[in-house]
Amino acid sequence: MLLDRIKIKFQYWLPRLLLTRLAGWVADKQAGWITQLVVKIFARYYRVNMQIAQNSDLASYLTFNDFFVRPLRKEARPIIFDTNWLALPADGTLSQLGSIHENIIFQAKGQTYSLESLLAGNSILSKLFYNGLFATTYLAPSDYHRVHMPCTGVLHEMIYVPGDLFSVNFLTATHVPNLFTRNERVICVFDTVIGPMVQILIGATIVGTIETVWAGTITPPREGIIKRWQYPSKGDEAIILQKGAEMGRFKLGSTVINLFTEGSVQFSPELKSDSVSCMGQAFAKIHIPVATSVAP
Repeated sequence: MLLDRIKIKFQYWLPRLLLTRLAGWVADKQAGWITQLVVKIFARYYRVNMQIAQNSDLASYLTFNDFFVRPLRKEARPIIFDTNWLALPADGTLSQLGSIHENIIFQAKGQTYSLESLLAGNSILSKLFYNGLFATTYLAPSDYHRVHMPCTGVLHEMIYVPGDLFSVNFLTATHVPNLFTRNERVICVFDTVIGPMVQILIGATIVGTIETVWAGTITPPREGIIKRWQYPSKGDEAIILQKGAEMGRFKLGSTVINLFTEGSVQFSPELKSDSVSCMGQAFAKIHIPVATSVAP
């Protein structure tokens, strides 16, 4: 369609980094009645369900970011109790999920990308997930924007990958080649009972900030270089996150990609592309526990 082509062209012409910096600056400002008005308009336009928020009073949020990363009531998102099942990590839409064909991941109709490009050229890490499974969860503006753990994991490594800031939605996924490998992202590698598991937070236009619970704000600043942090697997300094625990958040949201090794899990048969994702509900059943570790 002509309109779609115009929208995609506009994506390339937009000053994406400038817009993102500006949006992040504005969203973090306390602007009194202006902030309250913006929050109310946003909540009404996107039909945000404030009944499940820990604080449902729109007028009480001092900044737009405070509103955007609002926590939910504990009972709003119960975590699946069965230890044989992984929990969905975020509210949103499962835009794609399925098998990784050797090292190729399906992005959208006519578009694919490789594990190596997604994982910043780390061939050793990439090979662990050859022929495994992936799931891509898109967080819409109305969604809850904190990301949680599908299963209990010990943090092994975090990698920040600088990149572009294309919008992430169905249209761009269909028309922008290698969208998720072009955009800025934070790769989190965990050791779990099913072996290595990767959870990736993807940046996008006007995603002002990506944070993790153990390191705080990862971006900004945007220095244009890959950064790596490694963590101990044992001892007092080991970072262990329980199933269902918060692991990160978006200040203005985007997408989460999960990677699982071959034979480790089997997605819930109820899930398919375009399924609604509700954090804490059944994600994947543990199939064959494996002993593979990402630790050297």
